[in-house]
Amino acid sequence: MTAVLNPTVLEPADWQAQQAAHATRVDALLAAHLERKARGEKHPVEDFLFTYYPTRPKQLRLWHPGPGVGLRGARAYEGKRGYLYADDVARLDPAEVLRRADSITWIGKLLSATASRQPQFGCFGLHEWAMVYKTDDIRHDWPLRLGSEATNQVVESSKITCSHFDAFRFFTTPARPLNLLQPTRESQPLLEQGGCLHANMDLYKWSTKLMPFTPSPLLLDCFELAKDIRTLDMQASPYDFTPLGYDPIPIETPLGKAQYAAAQRTFADRARLLRLQLADLCDLLLQSV
Repeated sequence: MTAVLNPTVLEPADWQAQQAAHATRVDALLAAHLERKARGEKHPVEDFLFTYYPTRPKQLRLWHPGPGVGLRGARAYEGKRGYLYADDVARLDPAEVLRRADSITWIGKLLSATASRQPQFGCFGLHEWAMVYKTDDIRHDWPLRLGSEATNQVVESSKITCSHFDAFRFFTTPARPLNLLQPTRESQPLLEQGGCLHANMDLYKWSTKLMPFTPSPLLLDCFELAKDIRTLDMQASPYDFTPLGYDPIPIETPLGKAQYAAAQRTFADRARLLRLQLADLCDLLLQSV
């Protein structure tokens, strides 16, 4: 494993500066969440990144240089999963790549397959509406902007084309037959496409599953994308988050649909660049074992 066993070695002044810059960036991204957590407050929009995805704030704070980089004098990495510390240098452990080769292969294939498809921009965020269709068991304890009956009418009068299994699995039972597709975990690599908000949010998930091999700047780029997409996802949802400062995007109207699709295209462009970087990372790791 050339990129791992024979890395460019950074001296302490160099890697500590990068580590400090990472900590500053993480602190800015997590400040509001950690302040609310200290007060015992929950947030139905922003907490999603810390409840749905399992990565904890302290895991985000640990800086990872990525393949091809060794850290002289970084004794704090000794004993950390995925690292070796020898001859006063911390470097990635090739055995960890080999142990996780199947997972890395699956992630890489999913990312590459998704990137190869033409993005679709006609779903208009109806997955969230299908999750509250004809049910009193609403996931978020928050009022519906149009009320239950009108929300159900939007679902029934719309073409639902959700391609993302981890969104579809939260559809209510009456909503599932209304979806044009019936995604499964097995069909995930065949269906995911780069216009899907949830597939693009999940780039954060894949970047965390590839830690410690994911360079931390790439990890935080994925986190920031997921955070921004979550905002759009909830603005276009059936919930009324106006009291929290989120202006609704009324996807039940032509204007709202156009606004949603335009934002979706912007996120798809951002996501494509990150998706390709993560796919390249998978390829690099697999080529080196």
